Amino acid sequence: MKLASWLHPILAVALAPLLPVLIQRVKALFAGRCGPPWGQGYRDLWKLLRKGGTYSRTTTWVFRAGPIVQFACLLVALLVVPAGGLSAPVAFDGDWILLAYVLGLGRFFTVSAALDTGSSFEGMGASREVQFAVFTEPALLIGLAALARETQSLSLSPIYAELATGWELPLRILLGAGFFILYLAENCRIPVDDPNTHLELTMIHEVMVLDHGAVDFGFIQWGSALKLWVLGALWAGLLPLGTLPGPLTRLAAGAGGILALAVLTGIVESVTARVRLLRVPQLLVGAGVLCTLGLLLTIR
Repeated sequence: MKLASWLHPILAVALAPLLPVLIQRVKALFAGRCGPPWGQGYRDLWKLLRKGGTYSRTTTWVFRAGPIVQFACLLVALLVVPAGGLSAPVAFDGDWILLAYVLGLGRFFTVSAALDTGSSFEGMGASREVQFAVFTEPALLIGLAALARETQSLSLSPIYAELATGWELPLRILLGAGFFILYLAENCRIPVDDPNTHLELTMIHEVMVLDHGAVDFGFIQWGSALKLWVLGALWAGLLPLGTLPGPLTRLAAGAGGILALAVLTGIVESVTARVRLLRVPQLLVGAGVLCTLGLLLTIR
């Protein structure tokens, strides 16, 4: 059981680069194209991590620290997030609060690195990122608090272990819908942001990393894939996988749920358009309302 718990972070680090490729292939399927090869994410990372960086004289150590700290924060998040109903490698009371703070710390350094360049475009993207975080972070905390109250536990591992064997369908639907919106928003996917756009005036995440290159951009790309996995694990944990035999089978099913979420993301991006920036806060408030309703459902 403990070995399977440590296999999850290893599996996440190894398979996370597949998630953006899977989303792109689903979108290509809807558009009648072939899409990128399955190993494209690994080839891009290998190419970027082998290059030397070039830095502006106006930047400081904050610019260089941003990608590394973001990547390190996501590695820490993987240690406290369970998968497939299995216990996480690091579990203690209040670890779900640590998860929110670790994700917030990574966001802070990413925004700080963007502001450190002195670019007006990157400052604009950083401003939008912080504005939307005002809505996503409380919604995430409320959703996790609803799970904590429902299971009467303060640690993610026993929370998701109990969810894996339970059948609280209304709570799962409400939090599943709320977490899915947060998943799209936190990872800057359509309808909140378009990761494939080249218009600086409409970008959020991509505009913040315009001046990063080589190994720094490689860590940014890898960190973005890990964030897809971490938030996907929170959503996939709502699936009742605890009835499956064996810890490795449940771990594989949890990874399959994360991959299925990536397929769903590709479908959503293929059939919907990006909403206006003024509408994004309304969408995020809707996610907060869903999570709040889930919390109220646990108060009996």
